[in-house]
Amino acid sequence: MKVLVVNSGSSTLKFRIIDTKNEVTEIKGAIEKIGEKGAFYEFGKSGETKFACENHGMAIRKMFELLGDIKIDCIGHRVVHGGEKWTKPVVATEKVLLELDKISYLAPLHNPANILGVRECMKIMPAIRNVLVFDTAFHSTMPRSAFLYGLAYEDYQNYGIRKYGFHGTSHGYVSREAAKVLNKPIEQLKIVTCHIGSGASICAVDGGKSVDTSMGFTPLAGVVMGTRCGDLDVSVVPVLCKKHKFSVDECLDYLNKKCGLLGLFGKSNDMRDIEREFGKNERAEIAVSVFVNSLVKYIGAFIAEMGGCDAIVWTGGVGVNRPWIVDMAMTHFDYLPNVKRLVIPTNEELEIAMECNQILK
Repeated sequence: MKVLVVNSGSSTLKFRIIDTKNEVTEIKGAIEKIGEKGAFYEFGKSGETKFACENHGMAIRKMFELLGDIKIDCIGHRVVHGGEKWTKPVVATEKVLLELDKISYLAPLHNPANILGVRECMKIMPAIRNVLVFDTAFHSTMPRSAFLYGLAYEDYQNYGIRKYGFHGTSHGYVSREAAKVLNKPIEQLKIVTCHIGSGASICAVDGGKSVDTSMGFTPLAGVVMGTRCGDLDVSVVPVLCKKHKFSVDECLDYLNKKCGLLGLFGKSNDMRDIEREFGKNERAEIAVSVFVNSLVKYIGAFIAEMGGCDAIVWTGGVGVNRPWIVDMAMTHFDYLPNVKRLVIPTNEELEIAMECNQILK
């Protein structure tokens, strides 16, 4: 089966065609800065090409224009939030999309763009089936003790306020790859997976199942990230609103887009930029120390929660390409000499393609 995998983000569209028989990417591309003046696309081996792209509909149409007459059997979509109902991949229908529209408030920056991308694909290629794969699905195995907040239970029952977790496709993929490396059945392993990029989350995988994760009701919670603050005492929010004269929405935008490494360092959210000034700039050192400390706390908590750990797996842009950050975190676990350190590049697109292959068999 040849699957067109589509990842429609808030201002980006990434796509690739994967042959599930050989697990090979045949071609890939990306459209960036959708809705902005500097929109551009990259396709195949070509560099950046600027073009006018006002919305995701235009981006999807450009994607199909670039792909031309390439034959595909299915389109697989990454959807960030499936709520409690969507815990497995599902074939897209308008009925399914209408139900997903109702929970878009759970991921307002991501789900509307995801769903718009699906609808455009269904419109342009009505004969091709579209499959939705949810970031939250892997975490549906978390027990209530892990996913409930200390709020009135009715807030969970009536409004769905709970921890959902994200990056599930990545955590699932690298945990299974780790089991292959360790040459043991995943059912016998306790693994902490660390997806560390601009967005970052950590997951406790016990016997192949997610039993806890750092992100929460939205992707804002958990460890410090590129531009997201991570865990925060909620009493800080009204103080920020008063001091900055923020509305609630403006405060959320601030916490999501202007904090984290960017806020701590002050110049950039890119770890490569921070690395260049580390040891020379106090703000760079502050950013790294707070970032690493947040990683260590979650890893340590999840090891305790599972009652042991066989491996700590690192993936994502920072997890794979910044070994000095991984070194700083891993030194805190020298007291556990039998815990393996594994670095495994994630492949969420392949995971989505294989999920499509499975559901359409």
